[in-house]
Amino acid sequence: MPVKKVKSDFISSGLVAQNRRASFDYYISEKYVAGLELSGTEVKSLRLGHANITDAFGVEKNGEIYISNMFIAEYADKGYSGHTEKRDRKLLLKKKEVNDIIASIAKKGTTLVAIRLFFNERGRAKIEVGLGVGKKLYDKRETEKTRDWNREKSRVMTRYS
Repeated sequence: MPVKKVKSDFISSGLVAQNRRASFDYYISEKYVAGLELSGTEVKSLRLGHANITDAFGVEKNGEIYISNMFIAEYADKGYSGHTEKRDRKLLLKKKEVNDIIASIAKKGTTLVAIRLFFNERGRAKIEVGLGVGKKLYDKRETEKTRDWNREKSRVMTRYS
């Protein structure tokens, strides 16, 4: 028997999905907040929190930026028209931002990475993307070492204060 959805289960504003590996795997130089071109069932599925942006990245097609490999689960009560779960979705950015991103992506080693997916205070679906350069294995170890040291330092400071 299907579970009945209550209005409190829907996300009207706030975080839907987050890519926590983005800052671990990439040096993020610039961040952009963009709107998404979505269909109706995709928005309903996002409001239920059924999305994954861990593997999502940006690509350029015909002078526009698309987010590729972003997973939005199919909406259960879709009726006859649904959506494809992993299709390319257009990012809604200003022309200057699009040109800056295209120029940066053209450089070797730079990629557009999805950082977080959220609904703003007006209820619009937004995605935060960042221009990232991949880290080497020793850089990741250094990041982990710094994070562990800061965690240990805060424990010591709270213990003696």
